[in-house]
Amino acid sequence: MSRRIPPTYKIKNWRTHNEALKRRGSLTIWFDPEMTWEAEPTGKRGQQPIYGDAAIKTCLTMKVLLGTALRQTYGFVESLLRLSGSDWSVPDFSTLSRRWKSFAVNIPYRGSEGPLHLLIPLGQRTALG
Repeated sequence: MSRRIPPTYKIKNWRTHNEALKRRGSLTIWFDPEMTWEAEPTGKRGQQPIYGDAAIKTCLTMKVLLGTALRQTYGFVESLLRLSGSDWSVPDFSTLSRRWKSFAVNIPYRGSEGPLHLLIPLGQRTALG
């Protein structure tokens, strides 16, 4: 029984091909000024959560998008916040791992038609009462 031979493609327009490959690697990250990074008080007994759902979702989205481990994701998000001029802290990998169970982060497959724009809601810091 013979194996199926995959088709080979001959690239004729290298300039267009190279531009498409560059666009595939382009990533723009937008920060939304309307988001609260820290968690609201729950009113329940015990230690209150430090990070809000948006902070956890942001980190987990980066993890899924880039295919990195949680410690690498921590470092990447920390550098993004530093570049944006924010002094917020980033959830550490154990917090992300623990709270990952309650979130489903899916980024559907998208063709290489253009650069990817990722909106991360990031806003005013709220005081925990």
